[in-house]
Amino acid sequence: MSSVKILVVDDDQNLLALLRVRLESAHYGVTTAQKGEEALAAVREQAFDLAILDLRLGRGDGILLMEEIHLLIPEMPIIILTAHGSIENAVEAMRKGAYSYLTKPFEPRDLFLQMERALENRRLASEVERLKGLLEERYDFSNIVARSEKMHRVLEVVSRVAQTESTVCIQGESGTGKELIAKAIHLSSPRKDKPFVAINCAALPEALLESQLFGHEKGAFTGAVQSTKGLFTQAHEGTIFLDEIGDMSLAIQAKLLRVLQERQFYPLGSGKPLEVNVRIIVATQKDLEAEVKQGIFREDLFYRIHVIPIYLPPLRERKEDIPPLVDHFLKKFNQKMKKVVKGVAPMAMQKLMLHDWPGNIREVENTIEYAVAMTRLDCITEDYVLQSKTSSSPEPFKPLREAKDAFEKSYLVSLLQICRGNVSEAAELSGKYRSDFYNLLNKHNLDAADFRKTD
Repeated sequence: MSSVKILVVDDDQNLLALLRVRLESAHYGVTTAQKGEEALAAVREQAFDLAILDLRLGRGDGILLMEEIHLLIPEMPIIILTAHGSIENAVEAMRKGAYSYLTKPFEPRDLFLQMERALENRRLASEVERLKGLLEERYDFSNIVARSEKMHRVLEVVSRVAQTESTVCIQGESGTGKELIAKAIHLSSPRKDKPFVAINCAALPEALLESQLFGHEKGAFTGAVQSTKGLFTQAHEGTIFLDEIGDMSLAIQAKLLRVLQERQFYPLGSGKPLEVNVRIIVATQKDLEAEVKQGIFREDLFYRIHVIPIYLPPLRERKEDIPPLVDHFLKKFNQKMKKVVKGVAPMAMQKLMLHDWPGNIREVENTIEYAVAMTRLDCITEDYVLQSKTSSSPEPFKPLREAKDAFEKSYLVSLLQICRGNVSEAAELSGKYRSDFYNLLNKHNLDAADFRKTD
């Protein structure tokens, strides 16, 4: 941990000395300051991984110092130290960018826990930005949205497995971005300058899929007027991505197993094996274990491809990613259609947040494309989002009070999911006072603590 540098700012010299001893004993590099000017000078001179600031600095203001530090290092997490009677001000500091706060006196283990979480959060955020930048540069895939904790964890796995040669199995519903993640793995790997070849195994009949994968010799079948290299040959020294592998026939599964085991295969019509050096990434929206039990997917192949599983959560499980996705697609289609749609009206965004998105990110993209194309205003209203999402067999009408209560509870649940159980933030987004918001939670027997994410 000696490479991790911590800045500690407090006007209490005794507390500074105590924190220095405790942090240095845990092998952190520590710089201390008693005044805001000293802290800013230190930040200008060297890079820090984390700062611990007292909320009250003599005549100074810890929140103002935090904002000035963030102007210099926007991504640096800051933990605020506060007296018990100033918790409201500490919450205000978190709204303005602090990672968390601790009330004095505090236990050393609580401080170390907050520090570890803050440093891990920064590391994940840095990795996400690195992957996004890499994809945007190479493929213009800046739409890897990872505000949610679930997607942060996915991209952490991506960063770890990219440097290996292990086979990866990506699971997720249609439209969750499985090919995008496969490309992220390839572009972060030592094979990044070699080919990335993708095929949808569900899109082709068996004979054509076999020919596409392994190639064929001239005369191998009717219409084979010349020899053709298959995708495995084209992907030599690079990566091949087999999407919807659960739709592959048992016969082709057997040939794929040979490639995984022996790194060689026979093109159609050839008696001579070809050796190949490829990394294999597969994807499916099916339950392959269930298919193994039913006898429609080979068990030996399942264990060969299921080395490193990555599960992509559906959008309904990470709704905090919807606003940035909407913003991304707005920019994309503004540019494509040469329009200037500045944003989404609150009621339209509420409609987007409450929708379950069975088509996931692909459905969001189509929805925003339609809305941008149809609107004549500089803002998308609810009239242009999810117009066709009506049930073919609607539920019977409920009494008005019952319908209002059901909507209100659904709205509160979605809001708490987005804000991760942070009542202050949820109340602010809903336009309610905290006390009124708590009354609503009590009315519907909701506990904000149930929505808080823990590392």
